[in-house]
Amino acid sequence: MNTVVDKRRVILGAAVRVFARQGFHTCRVADIADEAGVAYGLVYHYFASKEAILDTIFVECWDAMIRAIAEADVSGVAPREKLHGIASFIVDSYRRDPDLMKVIIVEVTRAANTFGRTHLDKIMEAFDGIALIVKDAQDDGIFRPEIDALFAAQAFYGLIEQVMTQWIFGNVPPSATGFEHAKGQVVDVICGGLDA
Repeated sequence: MNTVVDKRRVILGAAVRVFARQGFHTCRVADIADEAGVAYGLVYHYFASKEAILDTIFVECWDAMIRAIAEADVSGVAPREKLHGIASFIVDSYRRDPDLMKVIIVEVTRAANTFGRTHLDKIMEAFDGIALIVKDAQDDGIFRPEIDALFAAQAFYGLIEQVMTQWIFGNVPPSATGFEHAKGQVVDVICGGLDA
């Protein structure tokens, strides 16, 4: 077992919980160390700053989503099913780790700070992957050609993010059936506007 990786993972997991509970800007590295049960200095052994921790959390999470989008694209199923697969991946990510998704949504993608702008290329990579699915379906006559594919991709992700935001802030408490319902509803709403 690699203890270097283990301690790094412990710190990242603790950071997710602290960021979700206290907010990125109000917590301190000492809070992360306390949550992880490690010495304060050990956090700095693995990460240069609190920002570097958030950066790592975001990149790892977003890279997983980019891989899921690419897998959906080459899956050979119909475009609607590809989008359902992506929606499922995102909703199931929330289901597995609501704190992580809270951090990604509240502290990164919706945050009006330089962090989101720093990662704009990475964020756009996911949107471009979804847009490619839409564009291919448009080329095949399945989706309406007059809808901008990138706009459709952003609307698709934005709708999922908005649903999760309602869960995060407790406005609409999720349930097992609610998760499954959300996946289908997102695809139906978006595809209903895209279908030729």
